Amino acid sequence: MRRRDALKGGLVLLATSTLASIYKPAYSKTLVGGSGGWKAQPPPPLSVVDSSKLVYLTPDEAKLVGAVFDVLIPADELGIGATEAGCVTFLDHQLAGPYGSAAKDYKLGPVVEGLPQQGPQSIATPAEIYRKGLAELNNVSQKKFGHPFLNLTEEQKVAFLEGMEDGTIDFETVKTKDFFTLLLQNVREGYLADPMYGGNRDMVGWKLIGFPGAVYDYRDWIVSKRGQKIDVQPVSLLRTG
Repeated sequence: MRRRDALKGGLVLLATSTLASIYKPAYSKTLVGGSGGWKAQPPPPLSVVDSSKLVYLTPDEAKLVGAVFDVLIPADELGIGATEAGCVTFLDHQLAGPYGSAAKDYKLGPVVEGLPQQGPQSIATPAEIYRKGLAELNNVSQKKFGHPFLNLTEEQKVAFLEGMEDGTIDFETVKTKDFFTLLLQNVREGYLADPMYGGNRDMVGWKLIGFPGAVYDYRDWIVSKRGQKIDVQPVSLLRTG
């Protein structure tokens, strides 16, 4: 499992945004000029979450999530791993909020098994899925390898997650393929979201893929860099000063 593979889904979103800027409506106008003031080295972003305390996950659950996330996005020559980047903090606060309670989803049933392309049809919320899924993950790891997930070797952890991904490992109530998809989706989000939400620490994800962040307009910068690599210091939505 390589970092670039784990983050590949996030790049689709960036590509979509780029295309949207190219195929702009006929009535739009292009404004030439600008101060270029954004080029100054931005201060480190603040976070709107407190990484020193958990708000939904228990300490044991947070350690288990971190172990899984660090297999999906490990530390390597390209940058820090998922846990160090704050992905567990990101997830913890997301599960404690509207995302965790599926506030915008219809959850009254009836529950009917849909086609694969329709996605999960469960009425369980992400918070509920994590609580059950993490407990069952450890139970199955204990039965299969004789140890909880945290105590497995790296090879065993990879094999276990591959079994979840292809459905050859079963949990009691949570569908392993759906849970694996959720874990992968959330660690990507934590690694690429604005640092104000607790993840993407020091904008490591943005620097990795060359995303400039919350920059209004950088045409003043690229006009003299055509065909060249642009090393842009990313800018967060939330700044100090």
